[in-house]
Amino acid sequence: MKKINVFEQLSFEQLSHFIPFMHLRIYKANEVVFFRGDPSHALYLLIKGEIALTLDIKDHFEHLGFLPADKSFGDNALVPDAKRIYNAVVSSEAAHIYVIPQINIFEIFEHYPKIKAKVLESYLKQQDEYMNRLFTAYKNNLGFFELGHVYGKLI
Repeated sequence: MKKINVFEQLSFEQLSHFIPFMHLRIYKANEVVFFRGDPSHALYLLIKGEIALTLDIKDHFEHLGFLPADKSFGDNALVPDAKRIYNAVVSSEAAHIYVIPQINIFEIFEHYPKIKAKVLESYLKQQDEYMNRLFTAYKNNLGFFELGHVYGKLI
């Protein structure tokens, strides 16, 4: 778990609070872990295998990338009432994934505010890196979309 971004700041004692809630699931090739729009009810820790992340646009899937082992995905399960923003499908022969239900994560956060602070700080750093890459991609591909749409209506 220490290799996974959202948990990197936690001590081994703090990590131990998650262990009773971790459920190992073995997915087969081409099995869908979740679809875009599904409720974000769990955080996934990929231990072995590879996950393809895609975005469905009209009647095709745009490939976002492959997620290797020792990464988390579905991280927006750390946000109450969030929905999945991409599809996650097993792209290797099999994938060994620990699933941590959102309800258990929030229970740990309620009882251990320091754990919550550290996990959410790591999550925010990760989101900041994504935003930096988004802005860089936008600057390098100016004209493909209006960046103002990312922020929606602020006023």
